[in-house]
Amino acid sequence: MTRVRACDTDTGGSRLSRRDLQRAGSLGPQSRQFRDTGASRLSARDLLRAGSLGPRTRRVRAALSALGISIGIAAIVGVLGISQSSKSGLLAELGQLGNLLTVQSASPGSELPITAEGMVSRIGPVTSVTEMASLSSTYVYRNSLVPAIDTSGISVTAADPTLPATAGATVAHGTFLNAATARYPAVVLGAETASLLGINNLAHPTQVWIGGYWFTVTGILNPVPGPVEQTTPIDAMALIGFPIAEQDFAFDGHPTQLFVRSLPSQVSAVAAVLPATVNPANPAAVQATFPTDILQAEIAAKGAYNGLFLGLGAVALLAGGVGIANVMVISVLERRSEIGLRRALGATRRHIAEQFLAEALLLSALGGLGGTIAGAAATVIYALSQHWQVQIPALALYGGIGAALAIGAIAGLYPATRAARLSPTEALRTV
Repeated sequence: MTRVRACDTDTGGSRLSRRDLQRAGSLGPQSRQFRDTGASRLSARDLLRAGSLGPRTRRVRAALSALGISIGIAAIVGVLGISQSSKSGLLAELGQLGNLLTVQSASPGSELPITAEGMVSRIGPVTSVTEMASLSSTYVYRNSLVPAIDTSGISVTAADPTLPATAGATVAHGTFLNAATARYPAVVLGAETASLLGINNLAHPTQVWIGGYWFTVTGILNPVPGPVEQTTPIDAMALIGFPIAEQDFAFDGHPTQLFVRSLPSQVSAVAAVLPATVNPANPAAVQATFPTDILQAEIAAKGAYNGLFLGLGAVALLAGGVGIANVMVISVLERRSEIGLRRALGATRRHIAEQFLAEALLLSALGGLGGTIAGAAATVIYALSQHWQVQIPALALYGGIGAALAIGAIAGLYPATRAARLSPTEALRTV
């Protein structure tokens, strides 16, 4: 068996064993020669051991270098994951509210014809319709001693008992208006209205002061989700019946808004005929909308912000790559003696380049893995807090690690090339 000999040291003539040469990286299990032709290769195990030498000996520096990559990858994965989960939630909401249409006057503050609800109910695909009417100059107060100017922006609206079924509103406490209570001074408060008035429950009989009359609070609504709340702020309303509105507040019977439910497959057709049905004499004075437009606009708005955050994540990722390149250049300068010794012991330029490139890839891989986990965790936490289905695109997971490796390879290319070009005699001058 051929014995491998090494140059005697200047201090004692001791010889390096074959095992010592292999640890130094000059011999891999597959190496056959020491020529500088690059024909020999380091095994994967030896390459990993040599590439991890820097991170293992300079842990704080390695952690800070990987942190820059982690921040960029976490931002990209988080933005893509949260965007996908948000879009999923909006599409689910669209499925629930997509057949709800809103009808109101094209001119703010104008009224609809008295016959509007009856006419719309005759449209074949319409399954339900309810009307509402805002009462001008009528406000709600906690008691009769509150100054009239302190309205808190709480408006009074006449509503039909069918409002919850049509608009999708739900009652948190008490009950909604019915055929009986709509004729008496009873009021149902929106979630925001109840909060402003300091009414949290109806464990005890509660009254509020409306237009010079005491009204008994019979119900408190849950927050109304989705496009209904965007088009009509039900949460900030106090709802009373049409009969009591006509009796005490001189209401003339003209609604200001309609909610219309139709068959999901006929939403567009119903929307097309609603203006002419509500006001045959002047269809242009009537505006009909449905949540599809609103939700699609919201999705587009979120997409615009996603582009901004993705850009910021890309900048952070680039900054992390620059940080790794800087650390690797410093590492090459600090380890000149190591490079010279390895070259003197037979390591080729290719071995040296592979070692430092592997170190850069290892740093970026650790940063990419950490950033991917952090971004995925942020997506899960935020999506669950918003009651969305968690969806993280596979592209975000695999692409995040892939982008980190690509940045690491580019960042480590120059330091690896510089290290490989050092001659043994020049590098050993620092020993």
